[in-house]
Amino acid sequence: MASKLRDQLGQFGVWRGAPQVTPELAGDLERLGYGAIWLGGSPAGDLHIVDQLLGATSTLTVGTSIVNMWKDDAATVASSYARIEAAFGGRFILGVGAGHREATPHYASPHDTLARYVDQLIASGVPSERIVLAALGPRVLHLAADRAAGAIPYLVPAEHTRLAREILGPDKLLAPEHKVVLDADPATARALGGKRVRTPYLGLRNYTSNLRRLGFTDADLAGDGSDRLIDALVAHGSPDLVAAQLGAHLNAGADHVCIQLLTAAGADPLAGYTELARALGLQPGPKA
Repeated sequence: MASKLRDQLGQFGVWRGAPQVTPELAGDLERLGYGAIWLGGSPAGDLHIVDQLLGATSTLTVGTSIVNMWKDDAATVASSYARIEAAFGGRFILGVGAGHREATPHYASPHDTLARYVDQLIASGVPSERIVLAALGPRVLHLAADRAAGAIPYLVPAEHTRLAREILGPDKLLAPEHKVVLDADPATARALGGKRVRTPYLGLRNYTSNLRRLGFTDADLAGDGSDRLIDALVAHGSPDLVAAQLGAHLNAGADHVCIQLLTAAGADPLAGYTELARALGLQPGPKA
């Protein structure tokens, strides 16, 4: 299963908040050679944005990272999946997850609720081989191995990827997200990366608990994060240096890395994606 998705996705894709993604950007990323775009920020369960992005491209895969199980019921999401599959067969991957207890008043038993949600999706016609889970801890990673095509961990260093691969086994997709700052000055790169990591992630228990499991301390998690923490979570430097840092996930067992490029507010990210594509050795995709 992992080999089929690996071939479809390639080694590198782009993670970006759904409101920041346009059909024009999707087309540009496809032409640069990225294999997928992952839509963050809990896109609406009607998933109409997916139709727009797939309609503007010919080979790019679109994935959700993630549909929030507390926000949209499984029947609605399954209906959206069926519509997209009928129009763009095989180019959509449904990423689902539990979101954050801090943003969900009725958050309870997330593992068991997610297991039921996945079962409902499958019963409503979504193939398990097109479902991936936002998984950090061992229990949800085991769930991803047992009930889905694999896992899309967020805010994780390469050490987590190594541990996740051990749990998932060799036949499941593992596609971690990793942040990037293209800046040769470590101080300014860490400042931008630390600001993005601190708000909101260092205030969310699922992420801080996972980072503590990986050996980071309260001191690492204080303020905007220690240099050690930011260097583990945010690849920074020249495009070639960043490409090498992203490769650490592949060396640790990832099939595909979802790159989240961090830029100054309002900056056009396309120049950065273009520089990274060259450094990563991506092959240009179809022309419009």
